[in-house]
Amino acid sequence: MEFGSFDSAERKVRKALELYEDGKCLQALDELDQAIAINPANSSWHFNKALTLDSINHFDEAIKEYQAALELNPTDVEILNCLAVDYTRTGFYDLALATFEKAQQLDPMFEPCYCNRIITYTEMELYDLAEQMFYMAQNIESDCALCYYNIGNCMFIRGQYKKAVGCWLRTAELEKTHPQIHYRIAQAYWADNQLEKAKEHFIFELRNNPGDIEVIFDFGQLLLQMGDTESAKEKFNRILELDPDFGLAKFCLGEIALNNDDYEKAEDLFDEALQNNHHLTGPRYRLAYCAMLKGNPRQAKAFLDAEMEFMPDDSDVLVAIGSMYMQLDCLDDTMRCLLRATELDFANAEAYYYLGLASAAGQRLDDACEFFGHALDINKNHTAALVSLATAQYCMGNIDYAVELIENAQKARPQDSNIKSLARKIRVRKAANRFTDLLEPLKKLLLTSN
Repeated sequence: MEFGSFDSAERKVRKALELYEDGKCLQALDELDQAIAINPANSSWHFNKALTLDSINHFDEAIKEYQAALELNPTDVEILNCLAVDYTRTGFYDLALATFEKAQQLDPMFEPCYCNRIITYTEMELYDLAEQMFYMAQNIESDCALCYYNIGNCMFIRGQYKKAVGCWLRTAELEKTHPQIHYRIAQAYWADNQLEKAKEHFIFELRNNPGDIEVIFDFGQLLLQMGDTESAKEKFNRILELDPDFGLAKFCLGEIALNNDDYEKAEDLFDEALQNNHHLTGPRYRLAYCAMLKGNPRQAKAFLDAEMEFMPDDSDVLVAIGSMYMQLDCLDDTMRCLLRATELDFANAEAYYYLGLASAAGQRLDDACEFFGHALDINKNHTAALVSLATAQYCMGNIDYAVELIENAQKARPQDSNIKSLARKIRVRKAANRFTDLLEPLKKLLLTSN
């Protein structure tokens, strides 16, 4: 190469670094491409391009650049480590493990090849091996913030929220600027139902990153759960100041309006949410509810049908949609919707309860009893399912079993007037049956005498 060309390529690489540090990644990539075109045999330039591609989540392209860098410098453990991380990100776990192990063979004291393998094993659900990697990394570097962060993720996924909190608190202690660390701690406290502590760490996170919409949104959801509706509204409105087209924030504000019986405002917000994000699940079935309140069943069904086209993957949402279909006497749609809910969550008692109601409405009492029984197997305190099962058994003529069931329901809700009325009806039926049974021998005697 002529010196002039080499110097030009070096200048482009320096320019790319400046652009990268300014957050102008696409321009940085353009400069790096020009430099590599001049000198394709420079491993570090391919490596820098891969890192830049990683920063904009173009992992498949980054992998190709890491591979190109590795061909030029096959013993570089940093390249191997970054390549393995991207293999993990793209789901090529076997390649990731093989690449980490190659780095380990080249340098057994290279701590990142253990630290980052925690993530790979966690995503593969090989949690014991993930913990093993953590301890191997600790033997090399005991104060690695990323190690504690990665093993914290492993604990969180396994539902060990207290351990996750401990790990992430250690990360925050070792690296105060670790991205979103207080957000992760807040999520763990929230999952562990320690809502006040979760709130505290949401506030910590927003002090450091006041414009993080993801954090603001989740904080608003937490505040709703805590019953602080006004503070939640403030958070969702703050999001709309930062991003006026953020449909989820409008959807949540619509939910608040709906709960406050402000149906007109709720409808407007749900409509706006859909305009911002046509694929958003939720607003259509809320609009269906508003249409039902306004006495417009045809429009309500149209909204429900539109919602189902997007195949909601939340079983509770599907139960809500199914219950509305049932109110509209669309029993086939009800069954389809609720069966989908049980596929997503086989332990959703409400889904089985409404399946029972729909089956009873279709005069399939045996199926209804089976579904009510499933609901009670999941939640033995589901009084509505107990009462419905008693009613179905009563209608099928199984009076003794109906009496037993309704007595259990009365114990659960002794002041419920509807249950009292049903219990009285069932006992009268039982007494009538007993009187009929007593008359049978007398009838036979009279017939014999004649």
